[in-house]
Amino acid sequence: MKFSRLTERIGGEGARAWAVHFEAMRRQRAGQEVIVLSVGEPDFDTPPAIVAAAKASLDRGRTHYTDITGDLPLREAIARRQRERSGQAVGPDNVVVLAGAQCALFASALCLLDPGDELIVPEPMYVTYEAVAGASGADIRRVALKPENGFRLKAADVAAAIGPRSRAVLINSPHNPTGAVIPRAELEALAELCRRHDLWLISDEVYGSLVYEGEHVSPASLAGMAERTVTIDSLSKSHAMTGWRLGWAIAPEGLVGHLGHLALCMLYGSPGFIQDAGITALEKEHAELAAMHAAYRRRRDKLHRQLAQVPALSVALPEAGMFLMVDVSRTGASAQDFAFGLLDAERVAVLPGAAFGPQIASYVRINLGAPDAALEEAGRRIARYALRL
Repeated sequence: MKFSRLTERIGGEGARAWAVHFEAMRRQRAGQEVIVLSVGEPDFDTPPAIVAAAKASLDRGRTHYTDITGDLPLREAIARRQRERSGQAVGPDNVVVLAGAQCALFASALCLLDPGDELIVPEPMYVTYEAVAGASGADIRRVALKPENGFRLKAADVAAAIGPRSRAVLINSPHNPTGAVIPRAELEALAELCRRHDLWLISDEVYGSLVYEGEHVSPASLAGMAERTVTIDSLSKSHAMTGWRLGWAIAPEGLVGHLGHLALCMLYGSPGFIQDAGITALEKEHAELAAMHAAYRRRRDKLHRQLAQVPALSVALPEAGMFLMVDVSRTGASAQDFAFGLLDAERVAVLPGAAFGPQIASYVRINLGAPDAALEEAGRRIARYALRL
């Protein structure tokens, strides 16, 4: 039996990136002790007030159809959050609620890109970006993020990549996997390029609440950018709500209408009890959020100090996010071999960097979403394995 050509475009390295993680989970289910640091999953529970809101909503019978683009109170809460964080003039009619940031990114690509268009993406890039572009039929034009620049995007490199087929630029700041934050000056230069060449800007900002040095700037707040920017965000990392699948796109009203049509034939609205939990997440104060932020920063600093002492490893201090990138090239092993060897020898799962692009093919990504003691033990095991190599 034949499959569509779409199946070829949504495969590739990104889809194969999780081989180490899937094997680690298989071993864990079989009863083996494995420290799993290969996926961006917070180890914290969702704040209790949010869980209580969902339970209360269920008790009220919020189990029926909702507004396709998200109920008005949640869209108002999302718009208010964006105004407070960025200063962007945005209202509920600029918001579409979708099943996580990944769904919002996918829907935006389908509504903005045609087959043959080019999507300019800084590389390394998150592993799903390739398939998102492929689903739309667009081609990716890669712009290298250089280690010597701290993996920060340079607008001049984007300018050199713009061509006659360029339709949009996709950025991710704070960046997954490197934790780099694009400085305001570079974002302003990038905004000028988008205006001059009539390009859309898709801004993936799911790690915007996890900045340790510098500032997070939402590009839609810059002059002349609200009408050409799609801001992608969610509660997954900021509120430890990965499994709730609650994300959104903030966009010009014309695009919001198209995203609503796509949601109509794809999702048919987000569950009411999850939306009610989202309102509580956005409108209430949660002491747990500050504690999570402090824990990620503490873990980043401690694991960095731990691994920076290992001669065979090279590790930079990320400005944001919940990952540590480690260059393992001096061990003599490829990142793929290092990751599988580490799993076999020390029962620690990390993600090889090649899935994010050739710029970091010699790196592994370590998730900081694990208890302090487990992360410290993982650091000892990683150091021991690297020294053995």
